[in-house]
Amino acid sequence: MTGFIYMLDEKEQLFVDYWEANRDKEAKIGYQILRGLPVGMLFTIPIFIILFTGRFWYKRADMVANTELSPLLMIIIGVIIAVFVAIVHQRHKWDMKNQQYKELKAKSKK
Repeated sequence: MTGFIYMLDEKEQLFVDYWEANRDKEAKIGYQILRGLPVGMLFTIPIFIILFTGRFWYKRADMVANTELSPLLMIIIGVIIAVFVAIVHQRHKWDMKNQQYKELKAKSKK
């Protein structure tokens, strides 16, 4: 059986080169928060919309929210949710790219 060397196509090689150069940068928590914050806000903004418009369609919830929740606490909770979702989203993207990188490296070594 002869040895078959698989060559990566141009797009795959560009990805491998990109990932080797940027892998460590994208693994940093600060980078993940900044890049994932828009996705985190997509989760947080609807929560605030429902909370603030709830007074128009559910009076009891509005009474409970006004007596038990402080605006500062809601802002802190919103920031925590946004940051958590941002980190999880970017960590997942990093894992997917890293898996693709490992697969391409294994394919090129065959």
